[in-house]
Amino acid sequence: MDNDRFEHKMRSLEYFHSLRLLPGAWVVIRVDGRGFSRFTESRFEKPFDLEFHRVMVQTASALLEELHGIYAYTESDEISVLFRPNWDLFDRSLEKIVSISASIASATFTHISGSVVNFDSRVWLGVDKSQVVDYFRWRQADATRCALNGWCYWTLRKAGESKRSATATLEGQSIAFKNELLFQHGINFNALPTWQRRGVGLYWEDYEKSGFDPVREQEVVVTRHRIKVDEELPMKEAYDEFIARLIK
Repeated sequence: MDNDRFEHKMRSLEYFHSLRLLPGAWVVIRVDGRGFSRFTESRFEKPFDLEFHRVMVQTASALLEELHGIYAYTESDEISVLFRPNWDLFDRSLEKIVSISASIASATFTHISGSVVNFDSRVWLGVDKSQVVDYFRWRQADATRCALNGWCYWTLRKAGESKRSATATLEGQSIAFKNELLFQHGINFNALPTWQRRGVGLYWEDYEKSGFDPVREQEVVVTRHRIKVDEELPMKEAYDEFIARLIK
């Protein structure tokens, strides 16, 4: 068999799909840590760890910058990155988008932390701005729910309860019950750091930088672009308005 026929035969056995994202739709890529519950339990402070938080923010920043997004949101072990309807990186190929975004997240986190991890990736599509606002409101609500549950669970565990007992204590309980449980242990949930309860947002901002123009031989002020890390996000309707302003 000659080389051309052999090449054709081998390539015919490759499997891939050519699915592309809907033109004109808003796109969110969400990456999630694979097996992070086990990974973090032996390496980081619970329920929240500043070093883990730092690495997740840097991973979100890498995704936002390398994929040319407009907003990234991270909470727990997940990151959501938003793209405008005219975003056409990789020709909007779903296969490339999910594989490359997962590899960027995995490589960045691994490089910074020194521990090998894996992320998976999925894509969400929104037909208009109101759905984009709803998406991020949904993820922030999840952040708050998970933060409250996490603080309650690990407070009970550190007080001596077993995994099974702590889980049973919290099963089906109300928000009021959980807040009271924390209060009895000297913890005011609403006074905890905002980033723990609402997540962290990353977006582009302009700033002025002084420089020197060698042609005119004079000092100049130029405008540059950088990523802002916002650890004091608003919530509920105020967060809706924040996202709406960001994507106008």
